Amino acid sequence: MPGLYLIAILVSAAGIATIDARFKLAAWRSPWRAAVAVALGVVFFLLWDIVGIMTGVFLKGDSPLFTGIDVGPELPLEEVFFLAFLSYLSLVIWAAAMRVIERRASPPPPPAVGSDDVPASTEGQSR
Repeated sequence: MPGLYLIAILVSAAGIATIDARFKLAAWRSPWRAAVAVALGVVFFLLWDIVGIMTGVFLKGDSPLFTGIDVGPELPLEEVFFLAFLSYLSLVIWAAAMRVIERRASPPPPPAVGSDDVPASTEGQSR
């Protein structure tokens, strides 16, 4: 089915965007910074691909899963979407890892007075 690879990339990106929205990790925390980071990643990897194509290292290959649309010689449309997905996925994973590290580094907040987290008095209990 033509375009199946592009559909898979878009569905995967929607899943990562859902996680991002739920935990406000990247684009839902700072949309402009996330957009700039993803754009820089896409530009960097497109330049990398162009160099690879020019030196004969990267070849498009032939797959019925591609749309058949090329944005350049040996550069299918799906590659651009994949690079955007890769950059966004990396950004979300990095933000999630930083949040975990920050939470582990900071002490937990004290329990609220009257909450169930406060230990019961041990007065009158034997040890």
